[in-house]
Amino acid sequence: MAERARLDQPREVRRLFRPRPRRDPDPERFGRFAESTARFLGTARFIAWMTVFVVVWILWNVPYGPERDRWDAYPFIFLTLILSLQASYAAPLILLAQNRQEARDRVTQEQERDATAQANADMEFLAREVASLRLGLGEVATRDFIRGELRNLVSDLDERAESEGDKA
Repeated sequence: MAERARLDQPREVRRLFRPRPRRDPDPERFGRFAESTARFLGTARFIAWMTVFVVVWILWNVPYGPERDRWDAYPFIFLTLILSLQASYAAPLILLAQNRQEARDRVTQEQERDATAQANADMEFLAREVASLRLGLGEVATRDFIRGELRNLVSDLDERAESEGDKA
């Protein structure tokens, strides 16, 4: 008799054969990989290593290499396949890196545009403030003006004192 499932016990957990998703996927990870790859593909070191690789490949598979160990006889179809495969992966990685750089440049440009607009607004405000200060200073009595007025008052008082002294 087959064993019956008990209702008072939890079922056995069935294992799924799909990988569990990462807990903290980093959406920028592949972009950083593409940028570092594109950065490396644009260096003289990469060109030098690729040149060494191709020259060694060709020398190994032409009459200079061992006859029985040649795997890619003329016209180097396997080498062409490898280089085509490398190019087919390099091109999208380079394009992705360029798109990311373009997006960063666009954000930087927007920030610079905002900063320039803010600086222009600040300069216009300061220009208006300086103009209002100049207008305000036009109505303010200066030190020389006050001294002149005091001299005039002193001379008026002296004249009154002399005229009163002549009357008496």
